[in-house]
Amino acid sequence: MTRVFLASRNRKKIEEMERILREHLPEIEVVGIDDVDGYDEPVEDQPTFEGNALLKARAGLAATGLPSLADDSGICVDALNGMPGVLSARWSGPPTLRDASSLGSSGTGGSLRDDKDQRNNDLLLAQLDDVPDERRTAHFQCAVAFCHPGGEELTSGVMPGRVLRAPRGDGGFGYDPLFEADDRPGVSTAELSREDKDAISHRGWALRRMAPIVARILR
Repeated sequence: MTRVFLASRNRKKIEEMERILREHLPEIEVVGIDDVDGYDEPVEDQPTFEGNALLKARAGLAATGLPSLADDSGICVDALNGMPGVLSARWSGPPTLRDASSLGSSGTGGSLRDDKDQRNNDLLLAQLDDVPDERRTAHFQCAVAFCHPGGEELTSGVMPGRVLRAPRGDGGFGYDPLFEADDRPGVSTAELSREDKDAISHRGWALRRMAPIVARILR
């Protein structure tokens, strides 16, 4: 089994990356931040998705010694001049005391992410409340970086669509319940099957470009 590190605590994202990578390297295992003791996450302070992805992948390689993948992604809304963009995950601000108390003794961060996703979605809907349907265009963007002892690789992907007026579906994560992709009209990306979302998503496109590169380097 070949192991790679993904600089993320999001189990759904880890599973998604492992599914796509296994199409090219069946024996691969993806481990995340919660699988590494005492991991110190770097501050994502770069102005671009590519910069943040490289920053996290470099930190992962340095901390674990494993070939390391990282992605940075977000939703870019035309009516908000491309925002939230790189600020998508923290659009509604830093975690609150209420978010932290929802973790209980599990320490997994699942409830924290769910509460934060809800606050981010609520804020985005409020900001677009008076924006007509024809101006609610947006796209998801993703950059994926791969850092290994021999160098660095970078790929990207985009999923165009629009922001809905209310959340729909309980799949996916982040802004998925609010987003309708141009390639799948009539449903939110939170209503798509895993396979269907992988086929059209910004992360899916970036990973499918990265997967053969990872396989070639790690074989």
